Amino acid sequence: MTRTNTQGRLRRLELLAVQLKQETHCTIADLAAQFGVSARTIARDLSLMRDQGMPLDADRGRGGGVRLDRTWGVGRMNLSYAEAVDLLISIAVAEQMNSPMFLAKLGAVKRQLVASFSPEKRKQVTRLKSRILIGVTASTYVQAGVASPPDRVVRALHRAFVDQEVLEITYRREDGQTSRRRIDPQYLLLKYPVWYVVAFDHLRDGPRTFRCDRLLTAKATGTPFRLRPKAEFGASLVGDDLLV
Repeated sequence: MTRTNTQGRLRRLELLAVQLKQETHCTIADLAAQFGVSARTIARDLSLMRDQGMPLDADRGRGGGVRLDRTWGVGRMNLSYAEAVDLLISIAVAEQMNSPMFLAKLGAVKRQLVASFSPEKRKQVTRLKSRILIGVTASTYVQAGVASPPDRVVRALHRAFVDQEVLEITYRREDGQTSRRRIDPQYLLLKYPVWYVVAFDHLRDGPRTFRCDRLLTAKATGTPFRLRPKAEFGASLVGDDLLV
């Protein structure tokens, strides 16, 4: 078995344990479809998990399911690099907001996450953190109109922001007018609870700020962009609603 296949299987075993801990009933067929492997592969994974001492219960017969004893703890949590980066940045955002609740132990969590990165990865995370800005709390008027953007939009924006890729978006303004744009998502700005993407807008050939919940569609293009100094976006960071 190659190193890549071994790593993939280890990751799948971790996710299987989490899935079986959360769900009361999972069939082998369901798990195979979810992880994109054959039922035989899932059966071998489950056998290996039993050999490792995990208390798995199985229902016999057609449609029978498998579950992990709910009293058993998953234990050590292994995160991918992308997941660790997201968690570390979330901690940094919470700290910048000076929230007094639930922050006592975050310092230790952050140190463990940072220690797990190579020096080069630490530099990358530091650069990412510097691109996330915290502003004042949004006005009551703005908060009243906030909605959650679609998951597919969030995923595309996340990829384009982290990987510094040009993003194609459909944007709806407050007056309902929509437009298609190509933007470089340079910075993210949180004016709690509203997120904005501070970008270079290729349509306007200049900096613009977009409310993330007004992004109707978003697609990462794979085209890289260069990071611009924050000073170029000063005018875009002024104002309460930051309309474009």
